[in-house]
Amino acid sequence: MDKENVYLKPVTLRNILKFAVPTIAMTVFMSFYTMVDGFFVSNLIGTDALSAINLTAPVIQFVTAISTMLATGGSAVIMKKMGELKSEEAKEDFTFLIVVNVFVGIFMCILGYSVMDHVFAGMNLSADVEGYCVEYLSRYLIFTVPILLMNNFTLYMIASGKATLSLICSVTGGVLNMILDYVFIAGLGMGISGAAIATGLGYSVTTVVGLFVFAGKRSLLHFKKPAVRFKVLVSAAANGCSEMATALVTGIITMMFNWTMLHYVGEDGVAAVTIIMYVLMFASSLYTGYSYGVAPMLSFYYGEQNHEKLHRLVTMSLKVITFISVVTVALSFALTRPLVSVFAHPDNPVHDLAVTGNRICTIALFFIGFNIFASGMFTALSNGVVSAVLAFSRSFVFMLITMIVLPLILGVTGIWLATPAAELMALILAVFMFLKYRRRYGY
Repeated sequence: MDKENVYLKPVTLRNILKFAVPTIAMTVFMSFYTMVDGFFVSNLIGTDALSAINLTAPVIQFVTAISTMLATGGSAVIMKKMGELKSEEAKEDFTFLIVVNVFVGIFMCILGYSVMDHVFAGMNLSADVEGYCVEYLSRYLIFTVPILLMNNFTLYMIASGKATLSLICSVTGGVLNMILDYVFIAGLGMGISGAAIATGLGYSVTTVVGLFVFAGKRSLLHFKKPAVRFKVLVSAAANGCSEMATALVTGIITMMFNWTMLHYVGEDGVAAVTIIMYVLMFASSLYTGYSYGVAPMLSFYYGEQNHEKLHRLVTMSLKVITFISVVTVALSFALTRPLVSVFAHPDNPVHDLAVTGNRICTIALFFIGFNIFASGMFTALSNGVVSAVLAFSRSFVFMLITMIVLPLILGVTGIWLATPAAELMALILAVFMFLKYRRRYGY
């Protein structure tokens, strides 16, 4: 059966979940990459090293931001062309965008090494934490190109109807990361360097498999001689700019969280923020995975102007996200102490700080799923401007407002409330945009 026929099936919950469940599982395992590093680092090295991983996150997010933009924006542009029956042109564009990512990766790697020392030297960290930051990032940057290609191949496998293979790659990479974390840190005594190398090798699994899969002509999308169409590059960049903005401003907000915590609590506060981000990241991966899973369907139905399927898909998606939101909030509240205890023992001052913070931040899970889906939906519908407005407002504008105002009024409690407050504000904007463009797209 032709791979494209998966888009011709009726829009039922079962068929939606066939697309979405593998990508949900995939993103959950991808979130494990960072969490597993945190588990081994905090238990085998210490919470200072755990703080260092969080402090390096903004630089890593900056390095990968452009790739994220090209991957999400490019997938929407290419699948829209597939829906318009321009398959050969779509394959040429796909190859062209992958080549662009390789050059972007090389440039970002060089840039990362050039600014690394200056970034951490200006943060007034203890000598131990600063040393951990430089050591971790210097090893991580070695894998910049494979990580950028992993970001792309993950989405293009999904778009090609190979979501299960993408899941297998993610699971394999996650398991490899776990094993190598233990081997490198506990067995070989490589410290935080071992954690960075283990993560890079885990990410590289999808890259290696993707190169083989897309080199063959049996895939719906595959490599062929690229056509240099700068219009496609501009379209992909414009369409995926919301995801790039999200990556960039997430890095900025993470830095703000770290600086604020350093001011109010110290380096223990940074470790607590890291633990809570792991919990939120794990829950958010469910929403992100679902949005990734249905995005090619949204793009395809939009390309063929099938408003009936588009409407049914969006309606059912909102119901699925509501269900996930209720479940994740309940589980996060119920499992707060066990989750925090994985990273910090109860006698560690970081433990109680993280427990309190997680219970407050969990409120944000009521809103995050809808905000992630709204931004992803407009990207899939090739409306990168609205998607960018939603993502930038949610991740930066609203977070900036709440991060400045609430801590001044409520102290440390205000820091924890900043995320739920910002997500609620973002939800109001998302509902407005959803209603405004409903008739235009027919969803």
